[in-house]
Amino acid sequence: MNLRKYAVFCALSLALTLSHSAQAASKQSNPESRFFVKSQSPLWRNSFNARHVFPEGFSANLSDWQLRVARAFNIDVQPLGQLFILEEAAPQERALPDASIPWGVGAMYDLPSLATRPVGGKGVSVAVVDTGVSQHPDLDRRVSLCKDFTVARGATNVCIDTNGHGTHVAGVIAADGGEDGLGIFGVAPEASLAIYKACSAEGECWVDDVAAAIRAGVDDGAQIVVVSAGADSAHSVLANAVKYALDKGVLVIAAAGNDGPYAGSVDTPARLSGVLAVGALDTQGGTPEWSSRGSNSRSLLGVLEDGDIAFAAPGVRVQGPWLSGVYAELSGTSVAAPHVAGVAAKVWNASVKNPAYYVRDVLEKIARDQGVEGEDNATGLGTPVISQ
Repeated sequence: MNLRKYAVFCALSLALTLSHSAQAASKQSNPESRFFVKSQSPLWRNSFNARHVFPEGFSANLSDWQLRVARAFNIDVQPLGQLFILEEAAPQERALPDASIPWGVGAMYDLPSLATRPVGGKGVSVAVVDTGVSQHPDLDRRVSLCKDFTVARGATNVCIDTNGHGTHVAGVIAADGGEDGLGIFGVAPEASLAIYKACSAEGECWVDDVAAAIRAGVDDGAQIVVVSAGADSAHSVLANAVKYALDKGVLVIAAAGNDGPYAGSVDTPARLSGVLAVGALDTQGGTPEWSSRGSNSRSLLGVLEDGDIAFAAPGVRVQGPWLSGVYAELSGTSVAAPHVAGVAAKVWNASVKNPAYYVRDVLEKIARDQGVEGEDNATGLGTPVISQ
């Protein structure tokens, strides 16, 4: 080993040793100081206690001292932000549902009444990236796996929901009424749910946790990924995770956001290229003022571009499963997105060459116009409505 290499080796060893010592002694690592480290070095991953490893680097909670060490070695370190679950108002809990088929689920079906129970989604796995899932009789048979990404490196088979949001989203997609059939039904009650906890009890979702969850959903075989959280902007690690899903033939659906009524107010990841952004409808088929608007009026007619609203679905006073086996009424684009995910699960066709492309085409063809005639910023192409 020549003198220069030896000096670098000694400096690196000393920095790593001091980094560990400083972290252990002062415990300065702050959960509110999440960073993305653009390095593939195992030395830095171990030294900085990497949370999630990505092709382009890793995430970690870094102390001020660790940041100084990274910068001393010219390592590219970028701060990571958060997404937030997109509910618009506090949930209204109740012991029993008003009806076995909530109005939102019924609106996605071409049915003369709500007397016919929905079916469909068998053999399709939907990854729900949210706050986890609570044990609930209407979901117990639908959950195939769960993973927690709010802890370092993920924890398999532990994804307890202490917020309720993820449980509600899962229920809109695939609640099956329970063994007695007396509970609530989702849009596709035969679908399988893969639950990925990426958001805290407060509804805060670190970008790297969401990105890691999306990648895990793809690797675990999900055909559809739904994200009911968003932010005004996000790190490239999230965009890369979405691209990874799309490149693998996975359909990605996301809540548009609750930042309306302004044009171009769709949140990330819903505004990312290839993602189907879903806005909200109220019980009368109108658009709530708070539902984010797309940029459809500035894009090619009939062509969904970045930042456009793709579809609109029920997002006001929607009932679904909640914590402790009860039910809740929730509003927001958070609950609009899983309605479309449920329809996608119902029409999924694994026998075609490109199922995700096929399903997108089907959703567009069965979309019923809403609001302003034709494609618009609030409702996109309309609401995908299916026959039983």
